[in-house]
Amino acid sequence: MNAIEKGRRLIGAGLLALITPFAVLSATTLPAYAAGPVVFHRGNQAEPTTLDPDQVGTAWEFDIVGDLFLGLMTEDINAKPIPGAAESWSTSPDGLVWTFKLRPGLVWSDGEPLKASDFVFGFRHLQDPKTAAQYASIQYVIKNAEAVNSGKLPVTDVGVRAVDTHTVEITLEAPAPYLLGLMSHWTAFPIPEHVYKKYGDGWVKPGNMVSNGAYTLVDWKAHAYVKAAKNPLFFDAKNVAIDEVYYYPTDDVSSALSRFRAGELDANIGTRGFAMSELPWLKENMPGQAHVATMLGNEYISLNARRPPFTDARLRKAVSLCIDRAVLTEKVLHDGVPAYSFVPPGIDNYHNTARLDFADKSMTERRAEAKRLLAEAGYTPDKPFTFEYLYMISIDSRRSVIAQAAMLKECSIVARLIGNEPKIHYDALRQGDFTAAQARWGADYNDPQTFLYLLDSRSGANNFGGYSNPKYDALMDQARTTLDLERRAEILANAEQIALDDSPVVPLSLFTSKSLIAPYVKGYADNAIGFHRTRWMRLER
Repeated sequence: MNAIEKGRRLIGAGLLALITPFAVLSATTLPAYAAGPVVFHRGNQAEPTTLDPDQVGTAWEFDIVGDLFLGLMTEDINAKPIPGAAESWSTSPDGLVWTFKLRPGLVWSDGEPLKASDFVFGFRHLQDPKTAAQYASIQYVIKNAEAVNSGKLPVTDVGVRAVDTHTVEITLEAPAPYLLGLMSHWTAFPIPEHVYKKYGDGWVKPGNMVSNGAYTLVDWKAHAYVKAAKNPLFFDAKNVAIDEVYYYPTDDVSSALSRFRAGELDANIGTRGFAMSELPWLKENMPGQAHVATMLGNEYISLNARRPPFTDARLRKAVSLCIDRAVLTEKVLHDGVPAYSFVPPGIDNYHNTARLDFADKSMTERRAEAKRLLAEAGYTPDKPFTFEYLYMISIDSRRSVIAQAAMLKECSIVARLIGNEPKIHYDALRQGDFTAAQARWGADYNDPQTFLYLLDSRSGANNFGGYSNPKYDALMDQARTTLDLERRAEILANAEQIALDDSPVVPLSLFTSKSLIAPYVKGYADNAIGFHRTRWMRLER
């Protein structure tokens, strides 16, 4: 065992203090590894809350679970939908019934046959009210899913059935042009019914979990790492080059960069792989290893419309008016693109015509309008509007919210900043336990629905601020039943405009992914969705 491998094992044990001498090494000067399993050390944004596919709620959890499980569809290296557990599919003329044929010979990692009924069980378990799946609403396009999830119908009424052992039939409420992308989402993963019946919710623990993806769960040491190993029974195992994967929570991007330089991490993948302030140094000293890619994603402020003060639309609008998005992205963060809409431009099946009505006004005009609205609501410079603003602790996030607070202060608005680690932050968002909060959302599939459903009153925990407007919901319903994609795009744009005018969210920027990738890591590709499966990667030292 060489020195670097010893250092890595010490990290696995949590003994970070013993590996600091390695922090001065460059990844390009590391000695060769001893023969043995090919091990990938992957930084992964934050500590997962769960590895249960029906409870996952963040991208960093999906980065792990997406290696362990395979839906009917999956993603290629560019995050485009490709066949997963299904080898083929067909659609009825009206677009309401999809029939998926499973690949022959598929098995779970314990050798048990993977059956169509495991997919049926997965979709039923997702919508079962007892499961309380925070992402259940993303699959409401499936027939009766919403009614089942709200307790109005039994779980057996979810519109998914096993025609036979190898055929899954899915009936929809309305045509969904994005369905193939949706079938690669974690909410569409099968669940091993035979294991669930044995262990109940404990089926996801290391030692109990069986999976059908390229990797299997080996261990999970809280706040240290999750370990997975190559699944020899995976249908494409012969083309999986990496034997073991360690996923490390890397909330502290400065520490992660030191570990990457020391060779303790082969990659740090995600939207916050490094601080943008480090980019000039990285370009000069580690050329080609810092990857910045535009994503179909946005950063915004969620305003809790369920309770005062943000039940008052005037106060929501005032906050939005006072944020100078151009300064925020170009001068403060040197990252991203100013956002004047909620749906990012460039997404499929859309024209992005909705826009904040003040986007073309000067900041002087916007501040004057904000002060007028504040005065109407009873606030003055001597009695400033004050609220708590939650944010995720990181270098870039703190710089961003401090700048936003300064901008708000120019309008006599006081934002009290409260920082938390990502897990705690998103728990508060989903529970609605906040007044205003920083939020980020990346596309789950390439269609405007993945963003606009967040503001549907029926979207559950992902509608963080509890926004509710019957006109908005009615347009979303109309879009679901519209077959013509051009007409559907118009309807969705009208819905987005209603939401922008109501200001339940404050769009800030279209964000980028920022990943660190060592030169010897091959099979990684920047993409707009931000999915990077270990299955496609290899290490060429």
